[in-house]
Amino acid sequence: MVMGRIRHLLEVCGTEGRSFPPTVLYNEGWLLRLVLDWFSTHRVMGHGLDFHDESRWYSEALVPSPFLATRRPDPLAEGWTHADAAVGHFDIGQEGKGDLKLRSEAHQLVIVEAKMLAGLSPGVTNARYYDQAARTVACMAEVLARGRRSPTEVSRLGYCVLAPQEQIRDGTFDKWVNKKSVGTKVERRVSDWVVEHDDGKRQWHAEWFEPMLEMTRLRVLSWEETIGTISDRDAESGDAIGAFYGECLKFN
Repeated sequence: MVMGRIRHLLEVCGTEGRSFPPTVLYNEGWLLRLVLDWFSTHRVMGHGLDFHDESRWYSEALVPSPFLATRRPDPLAEGWTHADAAVGHFDIGQEGKGDLKLRSEAHQLVIVEAKMLAGLSPGVTNARYYDQAARTVACMAEVLARGRRSPTEVSRLGYCVLAPQEQIRDGTFDKWVNKKSVGTKVERRVSDWVVEHDDGKRQWHAEWFEPMLEMTRLRVLSWEETIGTISDRDAESGDAIGAFYGECLKFN
């Protein structure tokens, strides 16, 4: 009964008879889940969302920051980062409810951010220059460090932003999603950190972050192009996801 009522409420949430805001369903989070669900069962070699053998996906994963608090208060610290989704070889919830831990044999880790007419977060409370792209890529390096998995052992490392084509054409993400920007901001974050903490963060930067950044592909993909890729291989799914995307644009 309960599942039936939930299904009914979702079916009418885009109509005048809705009982809650349509953005509860029609948003970038659910669109991303639909897209990743499709890619998880269809190999598209060379695509930014292509799954390797035995890879999985998980939305709202928690990834550890290399700059977690070491004392209370710690004015330069930050918390774990919520990733819109992760694709690769990892486990979830071994230490906390949503924490991501790389598997010892992992050879894929891609973090995906989903946007719907919004940009990336410009910074964190204790480092206003440290934007969402830099922070997330640094967290990826920390995931590898904690898993003791060298970047050279992971054949597919990626950070991908999915957004409307209009935003991409306008250059919304250009200043953030590039290796020069990410590298400069993480290096500054490390420099600021070691002034207050003598904890080997420069060694982490040299041994984990720099090699990982060199091997990581940073890219921005449009929802339109991605749904087009799905449609080329599976017209029924492409039409359905495309219609859902249209509702997301309408209500957002």
